[in-house]
Amino acid sequence: MIAFLISTSPIMASSQSPARAGINYDESKVGAYTLPDPLVRANGTPVRTAEEWRRDRRPELLALFEREVYGKVPPAPSGQWFETRVVDPHALDGLATRKEIRVHFERGHDEPYMDVLLYVPNARKTPAPVFLALTYGNHSITPDTAVSVSPHFLRDHPIPDSAHGQVKRGEWADRWPIATIVSRGYALAGVYVGDLDPDARDAIAHGIRPHYFAPGQTEPRPDEWGALASWGWGLSRALDYLEHDADVDAKRVALMGHSRTGKASLWAAARDPRFAMVIANESGTGGAKLSRRNFGETVAEINRGFPFWFAGNFHRYDGREHDLPVDQHELIALIAPRPVYIAVAADDLWGDPLGSFLAAKAAEPVYALLGVPTALPATMPPVNTPTLDGAIGFHLRPGTHDVTNYDWAQFLAFADRNMK
Repeated sequence: MIAFLISTSPIMASSQSPARAGINYDESKVGAYTLPDPLVRANGTPVRTAEEWRRDRRPELLALFEREVYGKVPPAPSGQWFETRVVDPHALDGLATRKEIRVHFERGHDEPYMDVLLYVPNARKTPAPVFLALTYGNHSITPDTAVSVSPHFLRDHPIPDSAHGQVKRGEWADRWPIATIVSRGYALAGVYVGDLDPDARDAIAHGIRPHYFAPGQTEPRPDEWGALASWGWGLSRALDYLEHDADVDAKRVALMGHSRTGKASLWAAARDPRFAMVIANESGTGGAKLSRRNFGETVAEINRGFPFWFAGNFHRYDGREHDLPVDQHELIALIAPRPVYIAVAADDLWGDPLGSFLAAKAAEPVYALLGVPTALPATMPPVNTPTLDGAIGFHLRPGTHDVTNYDWAQFLAFADRNMK
């Protein structure tokens, strides 16, 4: 077990952090906590070699996260097939080829499916590495009016007279510098979360999970997938497609997720070793933030606000974080030896920036055991001082809960070091 008693200057709550009863924003009130040791098995046996990690401890940790936090998912569907619906070689003023691919999960059935939006750089001599991300509508990351609007998005967001241009295209385009990403030699792929599971209470009937229920089953069992796991499952299905596209290099696919999609991206990378790298931006509770640290959003608070995100079993730890058999540093450790980048914002106290840094730091012993160097400083670095060397990257920037051009500059620099 790893004991922590952090003593730093108190951090004042900002206007970006919700004021809720029982939520602590005072560093002096965090208190002591003990983290489970990622290199000690549940039976108390130390893990001393890379082989013991791979053979014994990693499967044990993965099963614990699966059962107690995110939920079990089905295997890749046997009837999956890919339909290329659009190829535009003149996208972004000729900078990229835009593709739209429908991933059908069951042959012979209209549902379920998800759509992949893919921009591939035209100026390339070899297959391009890829950033893969979940979106809140593929049309929302670009003002390009040629990008299709998912029928699932229109189902989830009924808009009066939506066929006549009232869909908000490019609503989140400021978070996605697509031209910059492509000009740096990377492809960008996006998948709408609602193609997999609508991000809403009581919306499970519209998502993919009921398609894989057992006969007579009407809701997930306590150890089965919540919405985060269904989104992560969909990221793996997108990678299934990328493995069939000769324009991209499926062995160099980096997941990038922000906030809730950062949680899903970390879990997807932990489950699926085919992902080469993962970036979690301000992923908070259930992502990179330590659950046991009494600062910002708690397990009880996230389960109250988003009861459909996690496995039912996770609710057993509301107010009982110290009884969790795992913590989020072990989620990061499950990604080892692959590179992982954790980004936080100074005013996003709800997401506990220090708790995310400490989780990354506590994952370092696993990387060391696997012979992969890391270079995190002993304490959280100040703002605008990114750690880009080593297999675990980190930065703290000024500002609020968002994705900025500064963030992307670091993500691209980290990718250049690890995927090129």
